Amino acid sequence: MVIILGIESSCDDTSAAIIKDGVILSNEIASQKVHIEYGGVVPELASRAHQQNIIPVVDTAIKKAGILKSDISAIAFTRGPGLLGSLLVGTSFAKGFALAQNIPLIEVNHLQGHVLAHFIKEHENDTNQPNFPFLCLLVSGGHTEIIIVKSALQFEVIGKTIDDAAGEAFDKCAKVMNLPYPGGPVIDKIAKQGNAFAFNFNKPKIKDFDYSFSGLKTSFLYFLRDRMKENNKFIDENINDLAASLQRTIIEILLDKLVKASKQTGISTIAVAGGVSANSELQKQMQIIAKKHNWELFIPSFGFTTDNAAMIAIVGYFKYLNNNFVGQDVVPTARFEI
Repeated sequence: MVIILGIESSCDDTSAAIIKDGVILSNEIASQKVHIEYGGVVPELASRAHQQNIIPVVDTAIKKAGILKSDISAIAFTRGPGLLGSLLVGTSFAKGFALAQNIPLIEVNHLQGHVLAHFIKEHENDTNQPNFPFLCLLVSGGHTEIIIVKSALQFEVIGKTIDDAAGEAFDKCAKVMNLPYPGGPVIDKIAKQGNAFAFNFNKPKIKDFDYSFSGLKTSFLYFLRDRMKENNKFIDENINDLAASLQRTIIEILLDKLVKASKQTGISTIAVAGGVSANSELQKQMQIIAKKHNWELFIPSFGFTTDNAAMIAIVGYFKYLNNNFVGQDVVPTARFEI
């Protein structure tokens, strides 16, 4: 029996989870509302909130799992990538807990956590996991990548953004339209009432499987600037159509590359992961394309799309089985490639 305590503190969510032999027992998340008024995450405020939240969140996760601290086999924590101050809180707690309980310490790459969220079992008989190898489209606020997942601990990034990530494009374009932060979920919601083909925006021409979203963001900004000169109520009068058209463009950019990658690699088992994978239109379009190309498609449960400790714990579980531990000299890192 292997019981892993997972700790996630890479950005503005403090999370703790317990996984037993791959099955989730608890997954507690404390979100920080303070950043909404600033229109984005303020690193100093985030790290302070993590300090306040981490002990009660871990305590709640252990109690809800119905276990004792002494039952825990190892503690897995997010080493990076992320905000350094936030990561430092989680790393320091994990080190102290590991010392106090005399258990191994496991570092986890946050991005691998998103990918392996597909292997979290929600009950003992849960068999809804992709077979290796599979392609994973990882889309979040800070990262957009296409990854060949060869095994639970073997990843090959074949495409990534050369500038902004898809989630970042959603949020920044939402801000230009005076929508609240985080903008991605708001755009997803109001786009349902809009015409996705009302407006056309530039798509970048980037070679191979790499992405770029900075050009789209700039063209969207200039488009609005020019239209607002003609009509200062343009955004308010067209907000639903703007959201729907922007969302369609981002999704088309994402999926065009994914289809190309599937054809070139010959891999038809496809997964999506990361915060943007919760976007309802992205999921809908992926299902349509999966049917067309005969893909076996895997979309994570909503609770495992955003940052959470269950995904850190499942990576920790696989690393535990492989005796992949780190020492007390481990330090967090803001940049951490898969």
